[in-house]
Amino acid sequence: MQFIVENWILILAAFVSGGMLVWPMVTKGGMGVSVSTADAVRMINHEKAVLIDVRDPAEFATGHVAGARNVPLSTLDGAKGLPTNKAVPVVVVCASGARSTRAVGQLRKAGYEKVFSLAGGTAAWREASLPIEKSA
Repeated sequence: MQFIVENWILILAAFVSGGMLVWPMVTKGGMGVSVSTADAVRMINHEKAVLIDVRDPAEFATGHVAGARNVPLSTLDGAKGLPTNKAVPVVVVCASGARSTRAVGQLRKAGYEKVFSLAGGTAAWREASLPIEKSA
């Protein structure tokens, strides 16, 4: 008991840091909304994740993640470019991560089970020196 009284600040700090580690899992239902470029590559290679780029076609044509399908955010509901199997992992990409985060919410409401936003978008993908394609 004396240890607790003398070291209450350390104990409080331990509880606060532990709470900060657990908080993202509690607020997002146990799954993070965004993934890093390394996690996205792992999901593509090992789990056959599908890449969906939600930018406008003009933005998509200037350069996009290799192998990504273009399904603009405005046409996301009921789009034909989405995978029919809603259990397959989907990584959503935009320029910076803002639109893809909104798209994740829409896709989860539509029944997709494993949907993630690429943190940092195509900018992070380029920064990681990963392949970029340009449309004609």
